[in-house]
Amino acid sequence: MARTGIGIRTANARSERLTGQIHVYDGAGKGKSQAALGVVLRSIGLGIHSDLQTRVLLLRFLKGPGRTYDEDGAIEALQRGFPHLIDQVRTGRAEFFGADDITRFDTLEAQRGWDVAKGAIASGLYSVVVLDELNPVLDLGLLPVDEVVSALKRKPDHMEVIATGRGAPQPLLDVADLHSEMRPHYHAGAKEQGIAGIEIYTGSGKGKSTSALGKALQAIGKGISQDKSHRVLIMQWLKGGSGYTEDAAIAALNQSYPNLVDHQRCGRDAIVWRGQQQELDYVEAERGWEIARAAIASGLYKTIILDELNPTVDLELLPEEPIVQALLRKPRDTEVIITGRCKNPPAYFDLASIHSEMICHKHYAEKGIDLKRGVDF
Repeated sequence: MARTGIGIRTANARSERLTGQIHVYDGAGKGKSQAALGVVLRSIGLGIHSDLQTRVLLLRFLKGPGRTYDEDGAIEALQRGFPHLIDQVRTGRAEFFGADDITRFDTLEAQRGWDVAKGAIASGLYSVVVLDELNPVLDLGLLPVDEVVSALKRKPDHMEVIATGRGAPQPLLDVADLHSEMRPHYHAGAKEQGIAGIEIYTGSGKGKSTSALGKALQAIGKGISQDKSHRVLIMQWLKGGSGYTEDAAIAALNQSYPNLVDHQRCGRDAIVWRGQQQELDYVEAERGWEIARAAIASGLYKTIILDELNPTVDLELLPEEPIVQALLRKPRDTEVIITGRCKNPPAYFDLASIHSEMICHKHYAEKGIDLKRGVDF
């Protein structure tokens, strides 16, 4: 009998993939840079708990000094927690500009950033190279697409390269091993809507949980810069086993900020299929929600990640109305990040001020590449 539904598979014994991949996160929705930083955190966590050496370059195009960006706090947290592992280079001017406003400075800054990137890729010293906002740089014609693609094709086998931003050109997508589009959703036909601090990441593409972890880093970083304690709760449903994609990233967070991060999980170590739910699935889902509900009401947390809440509701393991009511009453300065795919959007989607759907256009699993335990599944 064919099974239809939503579930989370644990990462049990499979061969380790040693080859690094080229990731592209593009689209008009939120979560692109956050997803890249979540991958960075995950890679650091894997390095900490293995013999792998992890070193990361964060190369940020179009993000010169003089303006603050959403991911600044997350990068601050990474640099504080892992100062010997993170290198950051920023290029460009502080203002937004279009194709008609390009100056010689913009071209020189893009080239300066690319010179750094080429050297980093050729050196093999880094396990992860993030080329943040590379996509619009190419789209604006500030760098030759063919040269960039050629360099990426020659990257060391072990290196992960992550390109982010809107407008990824087709030659870059052709060479990418993974391509996720972040597509925005506006409820009730309005762009300005929802409750500030409620964000939803859903869809079949990669980047949902990693975007949420990027938000956790961001909250911790903001707390550091403001000399405040910004606590984070990561509550995971349908993940009662071990070896999940986010485990290494959460372990890295706990190691550097043990007093700021609380992590709870619930569920069986098994896939939950629609129509085959067990009594324990309902009990575990409700247990997780009681923890989450109390955390939201308490105001003690700056950021609360409700990982895989969407499929939990979609599988009818939890009712929608109590979640709606808890979100309506959340403290103003508490962020709630909700993740997971679902077929039937629940009512609380209408409360979100940000809703990004991750669309999977390409995944390296389609090429027969073995997935890495704790990274890909």
